Amino acid sequence: MSHNIQFSIKLSYEKYASFYRGEAQSVLAWANDGRKIQFPAEILKPYLTRDGINGVFIIYFDNQNKYKKLEKIG
Repeated sequence: MSHNIQFSIKLSYEKYASFYRGEAQSVLAWANDGRKIQFPAEILKPYLTRDGINGVFIIYFDNQNKYKKLEKIG
């Protein structure tokens, strides 16, 4: 059985660019249910705009808690 976590995030373009420079590799965010989650910054790349990354997302995991996909819902 797979599971998912919903979270909101707002990152400026400059902040996300720090991942490209190798200053950070993971993003730390708070799930909407209060849990702290950490995931690879690269999964947000498809959602990067000139304004950065801003929205509500659902991250999906498989039964072994391995990342499956990320979906923007708002």
